[in-house]
Amino acid sequence: MRQLLPDPREDLSDDDLLAAYAHGEGRLRVNFVSSADGAVTLEEKSAGLSGPADKRVFGLLRDLADVVLVAAGTVRGEGYGYPEFGPRRRERRRRLGLAELPTFAIVSRSLELDLSSSLFIDAPVRTVVLSTGGVEPGAELGSAADVLAVPDLAAGIGALRGRGLTRILCEGGPSLFAALVADGLVDELALTVSPLLAGPGPGRIVAGSPHPAAHLDLRHVLEEDGNLFLRYAVRG
Repeated sequence: MRQLLPDPREDLSDDDLLAAYAHGEGRLRVNFVSSADGAVTLEEKSAGLSGPADKRVFGLLRDLADVVLVAAGTVRGEGYGYPEFGPRRRERRRRLGLAELPTFAIVSRSLELDLSSSLFIDAPVRTVVLSTGGVEPGAELGSAADVLAVPDLAAGIGALRGRGLTRILCEGGPSLFAALVADGLVDELALTVSPLLAGPGPGRIVAGSPHPAAHLDLRHVLEEDGNLFLRYAVRG
């Protein structure tokens, strides 16, 4: 992987990438991949847009986070489970001053969650569920996760930070991203642009009700195999 902006460099190591994507305390980063024509999925899954370079960055961004925030619909649609964190990744996180393993937090209105997922049955760190719909959790969910009833997303983000989970990585989906932007909660966007045209049909990385435009400041551009890796700060 090479850096095009701000200072051209070749053959970036993992440590170079970690420095390029350094994640400050109290900040919320959103990570997405899209096609060159703006599609958020290919054959209904984001994995169809991702290649080895994107997967590398995807994993490193998780290594920089205290908590991975994801919508319940994305958990279902993408088949989320708790990922493998081997000794090398755990040591990296310790070196960066983080806990050995990140927490996963799921945003859900209905609390209709697959409790057979490894996010619940095998997770080495107890999963958090941010309940935003006023639904009372059942006993099974209550025993499998920490369910936090919150009136809105801002309160949910505050609850995570109150647990010391201050470096937040959101992996979508599009409706959650749009809602976070509308509430002024997003600090930056990490966007991979995949070198393909998906054609009409798939949605974009934002979905839902209209909200005022959010202006972005470009921080870097990386490239590998035609994939562009863009880091933006949300202005203001």
